[in-house]
Amino acid sequence: MIEIEVNPLSESSSIKAHAHHHHEGPKEFVAAVEHASEERGLRLTPLRKEVLELIAAAGKPVKAYDLLDHLRERHGNAAPPTVYRALDFLLEHGFIHKLESINAFVSCHHPAEAHQVPFLICDVCSSAQEVCDERVAELIEAQAKAFGFRPQAQTLEVHGVCKQCRKA
Repeated sequence: MIEIEVNPLSESSSIKAHAHHHHEGPKEFVAAVEHASEERGLRLTPLRKEVLELIAAAGKPVKAYDLLDHLRERHGNAAPPTVYRALDFLLEHGFIHKLESINAFVSCHHPAEAHQVPFLICDVCSSAQEVCDERVAELIEAQAKAFGFRPQAQTLEVHGVCKQCRKA
């Protein structure tokens, strides 16, 4: 069994510099994804873009059937496979993340780069915070390597209560 000591980062903790930019709002995020798609030669179809916009505008994790309901309000004939194909594309190219423990989707803070990040998920308000500290992924990779294990994917989701809900 591996024990990992978890210490909250203090004001004086050094966090590795990040070579990415967090997009301020949904429109800026969608624009960044459009730019990344163009650079990679990917086709961001109108439906894929609309699903992306819905996820970005939600501001918290959103489930596939909630997306489907929104699309049906606008188009009337949207079907589950349509939404799942759009989600698969967005996931495959790193534009969104799937939170496995709650089966929901959130926009990625830095869609131009491939990465694995942990999430802090509030069990009260359902908010999700992407933890942008590569030391976490590096620690997991190092431990896997020490055991001769070759990881294919990482999913780390920590459930609890966020600061705003604790204050309420």
